[in-house]
Amino acid sequence: MNEEIVLRKNIGKKIKLARAKSNFTQEKLAEKTSLSSRYISQLERGLAFGSASTIINICRALGINSDFLFSDLIDSNSPSLDNLIDNDFLESYIKLDSKNKKILHLLADQLIKLQNEEKLEKAK
Repeated sequence: MNEEIVLRKNIGKKIKLARAKSNFTQEKLAEKTSLSSRYISQLERGLAFGSASTIINICRALGINSDFLFSDLIDSNSPSLDNLIDNDFLESYIKLDSKNKKILHLLADQLIKLQNEEKLEKAK
């Protein structure tokens, strides 16, 4: 796959993630950025890539730093977004309310502790 296409898709996934985390629809983000919802959809799917001012406006509207969009793209040794995030899990997580997100965090912490204990036992 063309490197530019991969870059656009990774940035699009991050825009979609930040939009969902902000509880914005594509229409609401479009309204806040003076873009069309169709264009927001194209950005999120990696079919389009906005100008610098478009990306800045999206970052401002979503309350994110541009590092969120570009940090793993600049260092070629960084893992891609697809390797870091289970998208199905992420989409489910975004739908949780804050109480259930806290419960999930606590559960994950406990699972990590158990996993580490198992590793220590196997190492003995």
